[in-house]
Amino acid sequence: MNRRALLIGVAALGGCSVLPSQPYQARRDWPLVVRRPTVRPAAPRGRVLLVRGLAAAPGVEARGIQWLEPDGSLHVDYWEQWAVPPAQAMEDDLRQWLAASGRFAAVIGPGSRLDADVVLEGELTALVGDPGKREARASAALVLLDQRPSRLKVLLQQTVTGTAPLTSREPAAIVAALQAAAAAMLAAAETAVVRAMAA
Repeated sequence: MNRRALLIGVAALGGCSVLPSQPYQARRDWPLVVRRPTVRPAAPRGRVLLVRGLAAAPGVEARGIQWLEPDGSLHVDYWEQWAVPPAQAMEDDLRQWLAASGRFAAVIGPGSRLDADVVLEGELTALVGDPGKREARASAALVLLDQRPSRLKVLLQQTVTGTAPLTSREPAAIVAALQAAAAAMLAAAETAVVRAMAA
């Protein structure tokens, strides 16, 4: 085979493909922004709460939306994902939620110049849809510390959970249910923190 015939053959192969034709699928970024339904003014004589951080438990650090398959395996979607890592989003949501509760003089983050009376930190342990049970679930393990010099002690060490109905396996329905479950979890966190501080 001469060189010219080889080049013609290569050019002809350029129009062929051994890969199956698939429609283009773009990734979708979903917001995980959950806000308290009512906003109350800050309590002037309340304590200053520092929400130090919300880490991600193993398996929860991925941005892909997660749900359980019928065989019990965990599906982490590649095309449907949170706009930011879920623990990062939930940390901001937790801070905003507690600030809107009206229970504190201020709710601050790391780096604030205010001196905090109590410190809240924890770990996001689950944010998953379960179509088999028709339920979405969010949970976090929280630790609340009174760090005033005369009262230094652990006030709370508890896992809080929120659930919401899941009516479909469609990604949009799973996202909506997870957002509702996250809101229920934050409401449970508020209740737990307020009770611990009142005890």
